[in-house]
Amino acid sequence: MATARTSPPAARRERIVGRLATLGPGLGYLTVFMLVPLALVLSYTLFHRGRFGGIVYEASADNYTRVADGLYLGVIWNSVKLAAITTLLALLLGYPTAYLIARLPRTWRTVALVLVVLPFWTNFLIRTYAWIILLNSEGVINRVLSGLGLIARPLELLYTQGAVVGGLLYAYLPLMVLPLYSAIERLDPQLREASANLGARPARTFWSVTLPLTLPGVLTGCVFVFVPSLGNFVVPELLGGGRTVMVGNLIRDQFLKARDWPFGSTLALIVIALLVLLLMAQAWMARRLTNGGSRA
Repeated sequence: MATARTSPPAARRERIVGRLATLGPGLGYLTVFMLVPLALVLSYTLFHRGRFGGIVYEASADNYTRVADGLYLGVIWNSVKLAAITTLLALLLGYPTAYLIARLPRTWRTVALVLVVLPFWTNFLIRTYAWIILLNSEGVINRVLSGLGLIARPLELLYTQGAVVGGLLYAYLPLMVLPLYSAIERLDPQLREASANLGARPARTFWSVTLPLTLPGVLTGCVFVFVPSLGNFVVPELLGGGRTVMVGNLIRDQFLKARDWPFGSTLALIVIALLVLLLMAQAWMARRLTNGGSRA
C-alpha cells in the first residue's frame, strides 16, 4: 500500500507554521514589552517638556544637545566609574570564590552555591536597608570599633561613594561568581595536570592555562555586574543619601519629579546605547576567544 508523500512546498509551509507556533509567544512578548516601549522612548526624545509638565509634540534635537552639558556628562561618567569599580572588585572577589567552589567535593559544591545565591531569596530593598544599619554612625561597625577602642568618634561610612560601591558589590557579586564557577567547573583537569607535569608552578599554570580558558566566563560575569550597577538607583539613593547621584537616579527624577519625560527618555536611550555597545564588545571578544581556542 503506497503512502502519500507531502510535496516540498507543503512541507516548507508546515515547517514555517511550526516555527511560528513555537517562536510566536516569545516574539510577541518581546515585541509588546520591549520593542514597543523602546520605540516610545525613542520617539519621546524628539519632543520637549511643556511649561507645566507633559509633552509638547514639536520635533526638536534640544534634548541631545542638553545631554552634552557638563553636569549631565559628569553624572554619566561618575556612574560608569562606580559601575566599573564595582565590577573590578566583584571580579577580584568572585574569581577566587568560584575557583575554590569548583575545587570542593561535589556535595559541598552544592552547599556553597546555595550560600552564594541565598541573598537573592531576600528582598533587595531589605538587604540595602541592612547596610544602613551596619554603616550609620550608631551602627554595628562603629559600635564594634568604638568598643575595641580603635576609634574615638564614629566614622562617616554611610552616604559616601564607598558605601554605594559596597552596596552594589554586595547586591551583584553572585552574578559574577556563578558564570565564573560554570567556566572553571567545565575546565578539563587534565590540562592543569599536564601543565604541572611539564614543570609549571601553580601560579604559572593559573596564568597560562586556567585564566585564558575561563576568560569567556570572566567577560560574562563582568557584563552581568556592570549592566545592573550602571542603572541602579536604589543603592545610591539609600546608601549615597543624595550625595552620590548616578544616571539611574537622574532618569528617575526626570520622570517622577521634574516631569520631563523627553529628557528622561533621552538619558535612558543613551544608557541603552552604552549597554548595547558593551554587549556587542563582549560578544565579539568571546567569539575571538572561542575561535582562538578552537584553532589552538
